[in-house]
Amino acid sequence: MDDLETRELRYFIAVAEELHFGRAAGRLGIAQPPLSRAIRLLEHRLGVRLLDRDRRGAALTDAGGVLLHEARVALDAVEAAARRTRRAGDPKRPLVLVTKAGASHALLRQLLDALASEPGAPPVEVLLCEVGEQARRLRDGHADVALMHRPYDDLAGFDTEDLFVEGQIALLPAGHPLASRDQLTSAEVGDVPDLPIARWPRLDGSYPDGPGPEVHTQAQLAQLVALGRTLLVIPASSRAWQWPDHVAVPVTDAPDVTTVLAWPHGSRSPAVAALVRAAAGMPGHMAAVPVHNTGRSA
Repeated sequence: MDDLETRELRYFIAVAEELHFGRAAGRLGIAQPPLSRAIRLLEHRLGVRLLDRDRRGAALTDAGGVLLHEARVALDAVEAAARRTRRAGDPKRPLVLVTKAGASHALLRQLLDALASEPGAPPVEVLLCEVGEQARRLRDGHADVALMHRPYDDLAGFDTEDLFVEGQIALLPAGHPLASRDQLTSAEVGDVPDLPIARWPRLDGSYPDGPGPEVHTQAQLAQLVALGRTLLVIPASSRAWQWPDHVAVPVTDAPDVTTVLAWPHGSRSPAVAALVRAAAGMPGHMAAVPVHNTGRSA
């Protein structure tokens, strides 16, 4: 079988997402007949039916659903490869480091200072993102390296350097009775009828079941906690964005979180290598960080 072409994959994705050949042709800027012929040829070459057609449009078969997923992954990889190649050809470009906004702030500053002290250190551009977006930024070539957290972030396909280990805290509204405690347990924060735990999206974008509000940005979370509508258990360093209306209380039995420096597997970037060397040489590298109640009135 001949290799699939990116053009074919783009055509198929358009039809699979629109489920209508006419709309897909308009989106692609081509006539409908050549698009229909291209999809029929693709089905013939693969030996499977990808779409069930009728007068109203089209529906994906099981095989079509598989190809839709794989085609998206393949095109993302092609675009990322082109983006990384262009970036590698520009010797003046900065190293792009992506990190979750508000997380590991002290560590990030220490890391940047450590790199800046190295002879010939590359310039660094810091790209701030929302929770769980670092992996996508690395995979699509918009970033060279990331600060991420094990076990919560998706580290598949990345090389990593462990930086430090920390405990977790419950972020609570300042007026809640639990905010006066010196420490809490996972059981205590997991069953608070008037303060359900906020629900972050999983790696696949779905949300876990539960009574707590669905959130996908830290700004949403911060306001909902301040309003007394939710709480959340997060790494202690994430409280850099803690509001005066919040209190952070250690959760003693929550699993430790390891902050890691991550980059695409097999990277040959000298700038990435320089940052990894600087990270490995930082004082306190891999030291555990104690957590305490913060924000409580005396």
